[in-house]
Amino acid sequence: MEASKDISRLIEIMAALRNPETGCPWDIVQTFETIKPYTIEEAYEVSDAIERNDMDDLCDELGDLLLQVVFHARMAEEAGDFSFGDVVEAITKKMIRRHPHVFARSDADTPDAVKIQWDEIKQAEKRERAERRAVRGITEDFKAGFLGSVQRSFPALTEALKLQERAAKVGFDWSAPEPILDKIEEEIGELREALKSGDQAKVSDELGDLIFAVVNIGRHVKADPEQSLRGTNTKFRRRFGHIETTLAAEGETLQAATLERMEDLWQAAKAIERQLG
Repeated sequence: MEASKDISRLIEIMAALRNPETGCPWDIVQTFETIKPYTIEEAYEVSDAIERNDMDDLCDELGDLLLQVVFHARMAEEAGDFSFGDVVEAITKKMIRRHPHVFARSDADTPDAVKIQWDEIKQAEKRERAERRAVRGITEDFKAGFLGSVQRSFPALTEALKLQERAAKVGFDWSAPEPILDKIEEEIGELREALKSGDQAKVSDELGDLIFAVVNIGRHVKADPEQSLRGTNTKFRRRFGHIETTLAAEGETLQAATLERMEDLWQAAKAIERQLG
């Protein structure tokens, strides 16, 4: 098997990896659900490469993201649902349809006119989508209702924040931060009970409730949870880096260090930060 600039080679490689008899043991057992986290991760890595203006990494990460599309399409083809060709046809059809001012005759010759035309076409597509879903027996539609405008494709923290903001518009909200703190303590108690039960599904459910409540307190105190967590992530990297470099300077390794030793260095990193203001 040789590398190629032709997309058909990537499709062939994925088919070979998924071959039940001669494929890769890891690839063979994957499902849409198990691959989904990798798809999201690759999209974030594309974004990171763009933010760093690293074109070499961007090329590589776009390839990883394309692989995810091919992977999902291959699993769908095996199930008899659709193939990679169907994915390409669907998006090309959509782009041609949404740009009649480019690919057909249209009076939309200004940005505002193009936007109006785009919205009209999307509404038509939504109606067609609803018809297709009805034929397949899919009745639940998360795009319907008052919360339907909140995209499920958002990162979970952002989705939680926007759901809460949307619900607050009709008065479904806490009046002050303090009751939310009580709710957080309640959720912690329920998480403790779930941990005692050993029910992993229950633990996951209660953890989600706790995080949702924490997002809510962030909203009330005007602290964006995504940015707050990013700040904590940066802080964690910095403090853990202090542990690593200090150990290395003393001829020690992370693997050999005790938890107590690392905790002491962590506290030292915090003290340095306080001194630096």
